[in-house]
Amino acid sequence: MWERLEIEGFVVLAEELHFGRTAERLGVSRARVSQTVQRLERRVGAPLFERTSRRVRLTEPGRRLLEDVGPAYRRIEEGLAKARAAARGVEGELTVGYLGGAAGEFVMAVIGVFGRRYPGIEVRIRETQVASMFDALRGGEAQVLVTQFPVEEPDLVRGPVLLRVPRMLAVPANHVLAGRESVGAEDLARDRVFACAGHVPGYWQEHLAPSRTPAGAQVVRGRSAATLAETLAMVGAGQGISPVGADVAAHSAPPGVVFVPFVDAGPLEYGLVWRADGHSARVEAFAAVAQERAREWVREWTGPRAGARAGARMKSEVGSRTEPADR
Repeated sequence: MWERLEIEGFVVLAEELHFGRTAERLGVSRARVSQTVQRLERRVGAPLFERTSRRVRLTEPGRRLLEDVGPAYRRIEEGLAKARAAARGVEGELTVGYLGGAAGEFVMAVIGVFGRRYPGIEVRIRETQVASMFDALRGGEAQVLVTQFPVEEPDLVRGPVLLRVPRMLAVPANHVLAGRESVGAEDLARDRVFACAGHVPGYWQEHLAPSRTPAGAQVVRGRSAATLAETLAMVGAGQGISPVGADVAAHSAPPGVVFVPFVDAGPLEYGLVWRADGHSARVEAFAAVAQERAREWVREWTGPRAGARAGARMKSEVGSRTEPADR
């Protein structure tokens, strides 16, 4: 007879491709995960995973088994989640805010799963702007927000990083940097960098574009912009430069703007934020589904309008497959 842990361990390991993260999700030891998978492989009569010192990946029998049992396992999980939600009375409305295209696409992916698991919750979405990034939360128009980090507000709770988006530099098409294959943090001192208008914390602006380069050169702040569209319009008009995410480069094609990837600047990070006094079963349920979906959600940010230099891969916080895997 098949044990539930065997199927659950197999599906989760197939998603994570990492024994440590699988053990963490299942709440068991790494040794238990390994033993469970080995027992399942004996039942099947073939290896389901290839294990090396650097990575774990599915074999062909493993891929076929995942195609067969994965959908059934997820239906069982969704059924259990619905039963738990009914028992806890998780119902009502939930408004989810988001900042930027990457966050918006991710929110829609999460809502697709969340709606099936919690049919008693009506989910609404609300786009926010940089100039008023926390206003929807503080004003009660949204109960949870997927936004760009850092967030260091005493009245807000910051959840884990869910997405990492490669950083690029938007420059005018006739700019000296436009013909470069890549740029570095020192290049920020070569032109004015747009400031953010509105209620934007200084630490947030500093993280996006520091006031000094790593070598100490001053970064001159240019005109203020309240929205991404304003920023890109001013870049196209030759009034300055601005760091942006690779998702912007892939989906925006404003006249006169070229996107060049950074080689030494970290990615832009996104995660969940909610009010310290606004925790609820609905927020908790959405956060759990968002973290689960982030493990699976890998998106290619490429687009013909963005050009070859705008192509980049965005991966989830836990979804990196390049780190050493536990055997």
